Amino acid sequence: MLKATLRSFLAHKGRLALSAVAVLLSVAFVAGSLVFSDTVGRTFDRLFASTAADVTVSPKEDPRAARATGAVQTLPAALRDRVAVVPGVARAYADVSVQNVVVVDGHDRSVGPTTGAPTIAASWYATRRGPVELTSGHAPHGAGEALLDADTAGRKHVRIGDTLTVQAQPGTFDVRVVGIATFTTTNPGAARIFLDPAVAGRQLLGSAARATSVSVDAARGVTDAQLQRRVGAAIGTGTYDLRTADEQAKSASAGLGTFLDVIKYVMLGFAGVAVLVGVFLIVNTFSMLIAQRTRELGLLRALGADRRQVRRSVLTEALLLGLVGSTLGLAAGIGLALGLIRLMSAFGTNLRAAETVIGWGTPVAAYAVGLGVTFVAAYLPARRAAAVSPMAALADAEVAGVGRPLRARAITGAVVGAAGAAALAGCTAATRTAQAASLLGLGVVLSLIATVVAGPLLVRPVIRVLGAAFPLVFGPVGRMSRRNALRNPRRTGATAAALMVGLALVGGMSVASASLSASFDQRIDRTLGADFIVQSAGFTPFTKEVADRVAGTPGAGVVVRQRLSPVAVRMPDGTRVRTTATGYGPRLDDVAHLTYARGGSAQALADGRLGMDAGFARDHGVRTGGVIPVEFPGGRRAELTVGALTEQEPAGGFGTQGGVFLGLRTLERYVPHGQDSAVYVNTAPGTTAAELRPRLERALKPFPQVQVRDQSDYKNLVHDQIAVLLYLVYALLGLAIVIAVLGVVNTLALSVVERTREIGLLRAIGLGRRQLRRMIRLESVVIAVFGAVLGLGLGLVWGVCMQQVLALRGLTALAIPWGTLVTVVIGSAVVGVVAALLPALRASRMNVLAAIAHE
Repeated sequence: MLKATLRSFLAHKGRLALSAVAVLLSVAFVAGSLVFSDTVGRTFDRLFASTAADVTVSPKEDPRAARATGAVQTLPAALRDRVAVVPGVARAYADVSVQNVVVVDGHDRSVGPTTGAPTIAASWYATRRGPVELTSGHAPHGAGEALLDADTAGRKHVRIGDTLTVQAQPGTFDVRVVGIATFTTTNPGAARIFLDPAVAGRQLLGSAARATSVSVDAARGVTDAQLQRRVGAAIGTGTYDLRTADEQAKSASAGLGTFLDVIKYVMLGFAGVAVLVGVFLIVNTFSMLIAQRTRELGLLRALGADRRQVRRSVLTEALLLGLVGSTLGLAAGIGLALGLIRLMSAFGTNLRAAETVIGWGTPVAAYAVGLGVTFVAAYLPARRAAAVSPMAALADAEVAGVGRPLRARAITGAVVGAAGAAALAGCTAATRTAQAASLLGLGVVLSLIATVVAGPLLVRPVIRVLGAAFPLVFGPVGRMSRRNALRNPRRTGATAAALMVGLALVGGMSVASASLSASFDQRIDRTLGADFIVQSAGFTPFTKEVADRVAGTPGAGVVVRQRLSPVAVRMPDGTRVRTTATGYGPRLDDVAHLTYARGGSAQALADGRLGMDAGFARDHGVRTGGVIPVEFPGGRRAELTVGALTEQEPAGGFGTQGGVFLGLRTLERYVPHGQDSAVYVNTAPGTTAAELRPRLERALKPFPQVQVRDQSDYKNLVHDQIAVLLYLVYALLGLAIVIAVLGVVNTLALSVVERTREIGLLRAIGLGRRQLRRMIRLESVVIAVFGAVLGLGLGLVWGVCMQQVLALRGLTALAIPWGTLVTVVIGSAVVGVVAALLPALRASRMNVLAAIAHE
């Protein structure tokens, strides 16, 4: 039996190759994601471990606060003197390091990275653990000098002697580049500028008496843990965080882990789609091979092979297929990871391909996925093969199971479909977002399973409609192509299912994204009253100098600043809610159209008061006039009076962000060193928007991090953000289509082999080669369009249900992108034509007499 299995596998290796590609793709994305994340993680672990001080003292801080407010958490610089005299301390340094400053060259161009990595301004001192070393020029002395890292200098064409402008929270200042510092470890992609420690605190933090951390080196013979305990005993651990080098490295790696997780999950998403669609392809391939080998399997049974041996033989073929696909997929995954590493290097993160990490878990996961997919997919066909009777060897027909009733499928599909429909209906009726989202997920899974199971039942009615015009347009060739597609509903349904999965996903997400865009457009039109909005590209905070420039621009009228801050609010019902508060300057009503249930903007923005979303307040038992304890970053606390309740939805051009908003004066009292997140501008009387915009752009030219947007630009910005998710879905669709095309090619190729004698007879009675190719192409097209119709129909239902879930968050518009859906159907027909090219060509080149004599 082993010899027979190997011989059968080698005899059908061409037919199994396309299935192996599906295994290869799924394994490649799994292996690639693991190799890439392991390599980046190991590289940065070494970087963090080699540059961290033995002990680092830093203020207790909330990372969200820095991102939202732009404020830098600090500690007294004099703490360094207290730490330096602790027994076991060899050296102590007061560090000043500020992320996301903006550095501009003499042509008003940012010298920072374009990849989203930060620009870091820090105090300069040479240590054995510094990430850079001075390689040209000299160290900075005084307020007007700075070092720049070599990678940034080379990328932005900055030389020693050039003048740069640094925009920090305390203000803007100029420096002259007096030296270049080269990275001694992996460059994480950030731009670094170094200042004289004597002036860094004043220029970057607003006070020479402040620092961002204290780095401590241990004396010989003192361990990091011992030093940590001694320093903690000297300064106290309640106010500051004390971390050893290992703890600091792990903390930094944890922040990097979020970035790596995004890439890993995206690639695993591709792997999941490849696995799901590949299962259909493998099941179909083995089902057809077994149907065509009915006589061969019958002979094996007649010669003494029992059912277990036949089943084992088929599963062995599947495992051989999985072994080949997994091996190739592992190699492809390593290549994919190397490509990502080189791509990151091109964007400034210098990872070395020679340091690629291939952990033991990578090949284990690769072979587990590859072998598991093929084993699961081939199990049902293997059971069917084991059921072949020895008498089948005496039958003339090779195709088995064409006419078997579909009663079991009908019952299973109906039951699962009813459960899925109930879940989707429950999702639209739910009143809470979490409950609705859970029912939506359940409904999507069950409805997909029901459609796959019941797909063969839909083949005859749907394809009769889709191919109704074939006989009229293409004559007998069209009629035969439609009948060929109807001949085996199981095969047609399984072939179309691969395409259906991808298109259902695209259809659902297209409807959801179009509805999301339409809802935001409505919201912006209703709430945003400003002529222009000034924001940074990455929504990072920027200095107050931007608002000052805007206010000083000729033709600028009302200017309203906006700031954000994370807060924790203690509600009357006893709950502590962490959310984001928005601070607005005076005259908010001039740039926004707000609807209030109680009070108004004057009451909400008054000193010591706050406004709140009415729904948010209702959920927690809050009323106007009530006093709410609020905790701000840095441990500052306040008791604020609820001055107004808005009926504003929680998203759009204007909104209450996390449900809470207050006056800018109140926010600045408790978050004193924050930065603006947006500036809203109206034109002054006598000035048009067309006149004001170029003036604003000229005034803000020294601030390349911000852009001037009108309402149309703001809508496009929202659309672009939504499109990022849609592009990912389209990429998943592309992968699904690749595998679906392989499935159609495989089905048609095996179908041509199965119908060899029939094709020979058709040729003998006058069917031309051109007509034969057309017949196979039309069969492929109708199968592909059948999959598209099922997928888009299912996706349309999903999309409408997704919109109902979004409606619970105030996003009530429903938009169906008919143009996209029609384009997808037309594209599916093109896919069918492309998939049929090789099988049609092969069929048309058959020798007529040899085909007639085929058994």
